[in-house]
Amino acid sequence: MAFNPDKFIEAQIKAAREKIGDKPALLALSGGVDSSVAAIIVHKAVGSQLHCVFVDTGMMREGEAGMIKGAFEPLGLRVEVVDASSRFLSALKGVEEPEKKRKIIGEQFIRVFEEYAKKHKIKVLVQCTIAPDWIESCGAGRDTIKSHHNVGGLPKDLGLELFEPLRDCYKHEVRILAEALGLPPAIS
Repeated sequence: MAFNPDKFIEAQIKAAREKIGDKPALLALSGGVDSSVAAIIVHKAVGSQLHCVFVDTGMMREGEAGMIKGAFEPLGLRVEVVDASSRFLSALKGVEEPEKKRKIIGEQFIRVFEEYAKKHKIKVLVQCTIAPDWIESCGAGRDTIKSHHNVGGLPKDLGLELFEPLRDCYKHEVRILAEALGLPPAIS
């Protein structure tokens, strides 16, 4: 059966409304296609309850935070930039092994979101996980290919409900969704 983006979007809007209800939700918006599509879908479902956060890790392109805000605020998304560059760079100082770096980066993202969630009384974390992320991270009975910062790394005491609108999508489907949602080609 062919992927139907309109039916998928409609189903995820309904799922987001059911899962999030009237609670505030947090989404890490990188400006990539996965987080952009998830943000637009969830925003259509819950509007201003969605807090989109761009985390400046200190490893971004110059001016990237401003570009992200500028691209998404006209779409009605509230985008807050969190400067966490010093915490990321000091945690990674001297670390060379890629898998260890991925785990450190994931841990730092969790801490940033944990602090933001407490400050803003967030109840739901919207993750932009897609199918290859959890497959590569030892999902579906497979060996781990590599870890992903958005798979399996949430502490149980985080106290946030999880919503993953793109969990079963592959990248080509996310790109189809981006086009169906009217996102610019630079994003999709």
